[in-house]
Amino acid sequence: MKNIPMVFLLILLSIICQPVFPDDFPTLPLGSPAPAFTLPGVDGRNWTLKDFADARILVVVFTCNHCPTAQYYQGRIKQIVTDYKGKGVALVAIMPNDPKSVRLDELGWTDLSDTFAEMKLRAKEKEFNFPYLYDGETESVSRAYGPVATPHVFVFDADRKLRYVGAIDNSERIQHVTKNYLRDALDALLAGKEPAVTQSKAVGCSIKWAGKEELVKAYLEKLDEEPVSLSKPDTSALRDLRKNSSGKFRLINFWATWCAPCVAEFDEFVTVNRMYRHRDFEVVTVSINQPDEEGRVLEFLTKEHASNRNLIFASSERDSLMNAFDPQWEGAVPYTVLLDPEGKVIYREVGSVDILAVKRAIQKGMNARKPW
Repeated sequence: MKNIPMVFLLILLSIICQPVFPDDFPTLPLGSPAPAFTLPGVDGRNWTLKDFADARILVVVFTCNHCPTAQYYQGRIKQIVTDYKGKGVALVAIMPNDPKSVRLDELGWTDLSDTFAEMKLRAKEKEFNFPYLYDGETESVSRAYGPVATPHVFVFDADRKLRYVGAIDNSERIQHVTKNYLRDALDALLAGKEPAVTQSKAVGCSIKWAGKEELVKAYLEKLDEEPVSLSKPDTSALRDLRKNSSGKFRLINFWATWCAPCVAEFDEFVTVNRMYRHRDFEVVTVSINQPDEEGRVLEFLTKEHASNRNLIFASSERDSLMNAFDPQWEGAVPYTVLLDPEGKVIYREVGSVDILAVKRAIQKGMNARKPW
């Protein structure tokens, strides 16, 4: 390639490296036959289109773990399965996203990403009553169907011809639903009629097509370049830290460089900060190292790219500093506390944390304030 002019080389590279956009995979047109699939399910078996051959109607839902809109609909999908199972309707959910193409800030409304392992956790937690299949490895099935968002529904009749495509209903907030597109389509087809509405817009998170991995890597590298700082709070500052008048959920981790469990889990707090910090949330780390070890602590924090708020005890008189934050805390680290915006403790752990339990506590607290 040494004889190719530089301008043409750059054009060639731009074509080769061009990211994939949704328009590259158009949505399956009405009347089309259902594309075949063979995909692994969270239940440990592979599922195929033929496994649903006995169903009068087949509903294929493209959904995922991380999307908040998709999460709104989890209960409704389960209820539809229950309500229509005895009528010959089968439903299968397919996860279309490439997990490597999901940025950390896109996980700010979830406790789980879209890996196959995390799909299993979500299905178990929510007790899914339908097959939940993984297409994140190649996305070949998703490309054949062409979903644009999660969730996106495709309804096929007995001949496996597409008769309805679009949203489940017209609002993720169930109290605002006035049009039940999916239920109405199922009722019409079961009665041998044409659905009144055959297409609607699927509102939700865009499909994370493969090809964005380098963009995700660049995003992480940008985060790694953020400055890291360390300050020394006195007893008054620690009382204020516990009081929490920030208007945000506040996750506080007390740790030390000489504490092996603290060091082992520290990167999890950095990740949690990156996931949720664009919402009403902050992570604060407090080192209980001696003040003269500030350099060592800052070196560790810099290595971990901890650009969140970081503190180190301002005095070697640890008792007064610990009591200023929590008189009941006996001094063991790691010690982790999650406060709501009013300062109420909603999670507390002495010792290593279960990071999934922490994320779920954060999500539960923030979800309780959503306009459901």
